[in-house]
Amino acid sequence: MRNNIFTLFMNKVLAVPFWVKQVMYLKLAEEMREQACEDFLRTHNPDDIFSTFVPTITFKGKTELVDRKCGFDNNTYNFLSCCAENFSILEISVNTFLSMEEVAKYYQLCLEQNFIKNPNSPEIHAMAGYISGKFRIGEYFKQKGIIDIEQLRQAILRYENSSNKKFGEILIELGYVTENDLKAILVLKEESRKRFILDHNVMPKSETSFSDDGQKYQDEIKTLKEENIKLKRKMLQLLELVKKNAQS
Repeated sequence: MRNNIFTLFMNKVLAVPFWVKQVMYLKLAEEMREQACEDFLRTHNPDDIFSTFVPTITFKGKTELVDRKCGFDNNTYNFLSCCAENFSILEISVNTFLSMEEVAKYYQLCLEQNFIKNPNSPEIHAMAGYISGKFRIGEYFKQKGIIDIEQLRQAILRYENSSNKKFGEILIELGYVTENDLKAILVLKEESRKRFILDHNVMPKSETSFSDDGQKYQDEIKTLKEENIKLKRKMLQLLELVKKNAQS
């Protein structure tokens, strides 16, 4: 079983003195209020938060993880490997060095391939679809149960007849969602594109890189080193020739 990098990080945070945690809590609470995310966390069941959700790998997923007959990229199999170890979405993101948006896309892929089970929570389904780009803002609120299909249709009609309003503004104007509802989900969408990478001391070695790009980078470094050695040899040979000519 691989080391859970997020667990290592959290253990460091939890080890700080309580009076430090108090200040951290206050600072985080202030930022959550500014981004309209405080209500989102307070009014939601922790089991309905996508980042804490633990995907369940299916028998088909376990078989594909071993056989790799479908030929997906390494990140897909790293995602399935983490699912097999009961990692949450957040832990998968941290341990594979993928953004939450990228993890959501692999989540959707594996869900469509029946490699993982469908979530019981409509909120998980809606959030994963929205972050991955499968759902737009209106479909997100419909999947979540905030609006129904008729309200979505009315919002689309008004949006099509509006020349300068965003769809989210239409939803607020119709009274279907609040400003905080919209702001919170837009913040989460934007933040999902960011990577959470800890210091190099907990980074895996290059041979256990989680992406093809990492291996490509290592190959380029190796090539540059070899070319550098050849260049040094040529320079030494040239210096020897110059030295001989100067002596003759």
